[in-house]
Amino acid sequence: MDSLIKTSPDQLATRRGRSPELAVIVPTFNERANVAAVVERIAVALEGIDWELVFVDDNSPDGTADAAWDLARQHDNVRCIKRLGRRGLSSACAEGILSTNAPFVAVMDGDLQHDESILPAMLAKVRAGADIAVGSRYSGEGSSGEGLSPIRQWGSNLATRLSTLVAGQELADPMSGFFMVRRDLFVDVAPQLSDEGFKILLDLVVTAARKGTPPAIAQVPYVFRQRQAGESKMSPLVVLQFLGLFLSKLTGGLLPTSFLLFALVGFSGVAVHLSVLWLFTSVVPETFIVAQILATITAMTWNFFLNNSLTYADRKLHGLKLWTGLLGFYVVCSMGGVANISIASMIYEARPAPLIAGLAGALMSSVFNYAVTRIFTWK
Repeated sequence: MDSLIKTSPDQLATRRGRSPELAVIVPTFNERANVAAVVERIAVALEGIDWELVFVDDNSPDGTADAAWDLARQHDNVRCIKRLGRRGLSSACAEGILSTNAPFVAVMDGDLQHDESILPAMLAKVRAGADIAVGSRYSGEGSSGEGLSPIRQWGSNLATRLSTLVAGQELADPMSGFFMVRRDLFVDVAPQLSDEGFKILLDLVVTAARKGTPPAIAQVPYVFRQRQAGESKMSPLVVLQFLGLFLSKLTGGLLPTSFLLFALVGFSGVAVHLSVLWLFTSVVPETFIVAQILATITAMTWNFFLNNSLTYADRKLHGLKLWTGLLGFYVVCSMGGVANISIASMIYEARPAPLIAGLAGALMSSVFNYAVTRIFTWK
């Protein structure tokens, strides 16, 4: 290990005189136990190639950034960016890519599930003219191995089927977090990329295609490995976030992913509201007013916690901020209810069509609640 990460003064002077050809961006959150192994394995895989490794850490409470900085003090081509007040895999990838001047940039996870030994093959693909080289579990001899649970496998399969609809070309592994891209292409499309969510590859492919010619994509198969330490960041919520990105791309980005997820949560809140209303009017008899108040508070609470975990996972509130955020959410949603009634009443007076008026009021309150809570609750 020491022989891999220590650099002599002569080597240091030589490396500082040239830019790396390849930068490997590794977004991290609570990966302290893995960072040393990541450096060691990449050093072996990229022997003979000018490279640098950039950890982008979302202020991990386990001290991931400290461990990465320790390695950076021993190895001149290892860096760590510690982000404060912002989270999310997509934005971390973008920040890391934009921090380097290497012409080729790879993105891979810090959990050792991605096979770093295929990095030279991916580099050969982009050197030869591919815009993006994707480490794929579903092409050639690639496999998800034992690295995916049944739920994760289902989500990955669903994403693969949907991606072709918006990508305009087949992408065997759209939820892959392991890919290499020409940095100039990424810089060109970066302003149009979403900074929300945990998957960036599909966003990159679709955005690049809509700016001009669809990018040339090369698939490099690999076998997905089991996580060595720490906890997986993948969950059914990440699949829902991917679906939100998919729908956003179907609208050409007109509707942000976060708004679509916010609306989805709102629809689920309607079901919760009606269920509680039925409970307190049929099973536990109460007056309608009491039942309606209880149902409203329950639905707002449901919406808040689900939004906190799904829509704003990259800004998730904890501790005291969680409870002050909940109180603020109650206030905002109450104001949204007033906006709903006001808009619906105005439209109904102009044209007595209850369904149209009600839908317009509901849409208005949704937009109001989304905009205000994004600014004040999940700022």
